[in-house]
Amino acid sequence: MAPGLIIFDCDGVLIDSEVLSCHCLSQLLKAHGADLSAEDVMRLFLGQSRTAMLDYFAQRGKVLPSDFSTTLQARIRESFTSELKAIEGVFDVLDHLETPYCVASSSDVARLRLSLELTGLSPYFTDKWFSSEFVKAGKPAPDLFLHAAATLGVPAGRVLVIEDSLTGILAAKAAGMMVWGFVGGSHHRILPNAPALRAAGADRIVQSMPELGEAIRGLAV
Repeated sequence: MAPGLIIFDCDGVLIDSEVLSCHCLSQLLKAHGADLSAEDVMRLFLGQSRTAMLDYFAQRGKVLPSDFSTTLQARIRESFTSELKAIEGVFDVLDHLETPYCVASSSDVARLRLSLELTGLSPYFTDKWFSSEFVKAGKPAPDLFLHAAATLGVPAGRVLVIEDSLTGILAAKAAGMMVWGFVGGSHHRILPNAPALRAAGADRIVQSMPELGEAIRGLAV
């Protein structure tokens, strides 16, 4: 059955942001005594909200400064403004997409809006974007995806989610949705994650936007 709604994750699916944001987080953590490489950060926090990251350290007795999130936001904004790009081929996919779609991201509202604006994707998601701030529990809980589907009036069983992270795959499966693992972002060249996405329940692994567009068209046949 062709999906009635396609939900795109933002970071690592629509925009090639994960290497930039993980580098910013790694450098700031090192400044506060937590020596984690960008690869370590990817492994631990990819696809999760800043709240989840802060909780991770709090549970291990490491309380980060009260201005940590604000400082991190500023560093990421600076990095994004100078370097952020959309995933290659994403505009062509969206231009030819006949199925209703939206974006549902673990990013907060400010970062999600900035990301879409900087990459020229805002016009595609004018009233079709959902942030982790909209729900009580972020990924890997299913809340965000269920909220997006309910808001747009599509049953969970008719939703296809495009995700690049383990937490996103788990969230989509917990929501009872079909989910494809997208590995076209540059961070997957640093930390190949396709086997983990497949093991977490991804129904398909997609290597690039052209492949994604073709696969979506195939669902309608």
